[in-house]
Amino acid sequence: MVGDFGALNSYTVPDRYPIPRIQEALTQLSKAKYITSMDALKGFHQNVLTPKAKRLLRIITNCAIYEYLRMPFGIKNAPSHYPIMMNTIFLTELSEEWLIIYIDDIIIFSDSWSLNLERLARVLEKFAGVNINILLKKCKFGFEDKALGHFLSGLSLGINKNKVEAVLLKPIPQNKKEIMSFLRFASYYSQHLKDFTIIAKSLYRICDQQTVFEMKEEKIRSYEKINTALTEAPLLLIQDRNIPFKLYIDASGDGVGAALHQVQIIDNKPTEGPEPKSPWEVVHMDWVIALPPSGDKSYNECLLIVDRYSKTHIFLPCHKDDTAMDTALLIWNRAISHTGLFKNIISGRDPKFTSALWTNLHRLFGTKPSISTVYHPQHMG
Repeated sequence: MVGDFGALNSYTVPDRYPIPRIQEALTQLSKAKYITSMDALKGFHQNVLTPKAKRLLRIITNCAIYEYLRMPFGIKNAPSHYPIMMNTIFLTELSEEWLIIYIDDIIIFSDSWSLNLERLARVLEKFAGVNINILLKKCKFGFEDKALGHFLSGLSLGINKNKVEAVLLKPIPQNKKEIMSFLRFASYYSQHLKDFTIIAKSLYRICDQQTVFEMKEEKIRSYEKINTALTEAPLLLIQDRNIPFKLYIDASGDGVGAALHQVQIIDNKPTEGPEPKSPWEVVHMDWVIALPPSGDKSYNECLLIVDRYSKTHIFLPCHKDDTAMDTALLIWNRAISHTGLFKNIISGRDPKFTSALWTNLHRLFGTKPSISTVYHPQHMG
């Protein structure tokens, strides 16, 4: 049953409830390790009407007069009344800053799984107390990296790639409604898209009521640029209020510009594997090739050995046509006899280092060989 509330709405004073800023919500979520998101079942219908409101929203038919018990759709102030109701119910939780109400999403966040469950129990208890039902298929419990259409990682913020892929699969917009839908989606992520307003300017023009819709070459290029920008959008660091800000000002004859900066030191990934505890445990070997002949024996190559612990270098002159046996004897006589046996040798994929002789020598002396991957010379020190 549907009621026509047009006359009632014309006398209703608008109750304009501000939508929370998405950036503030995401900033709160940025440090959370566990996030739970819930959606109320038919949010408008969760509002219980007062006796006076029931009388105003009566529907008169030939058979009977009906009254709504809960807020129906079509009421002017229904969209704003729902978040007001939710904020009133969860006023304590909002003040403790571990719960966010964004339009029709109720989001719980925490640093640990046990705390997330504890807070979830508090929210569900309040839902039960006011007889509010949730839509289970839209609820997500204890996820770690996605909320409000964004990807969250530590103090960084990115675009949810799943949502972008769905948009990219759609054909080029064929009417104003489709182009407006695309622009609304892109503008939601505009902070990630450099020069978004400049690129989208031509697309916004064709949405004007007085303009005939035509997707000419210029508009198609703008549309494709935005699509490309969405797929290549960078991660943005979220401000950390625990470290200082710096104000940079640039003045000129035409005006003054200012930018608020913050330096955030991101920890580097820890080095994998144990570090050597003494010199000549782990060494890197590589060739210096194509040298001009020098010395009495016309050496034209050099074997470089680098100690990982002390960064000491040993340069051993040799010849391009030396065999694996020649190289092994050179290392034994000119290096190992002074340094002692190596525990780990990191080298390239030269046939001398991958030969059967070299493999047997490693097994005999208990040395661990580490062969670098293709096109990755950094392994050789």
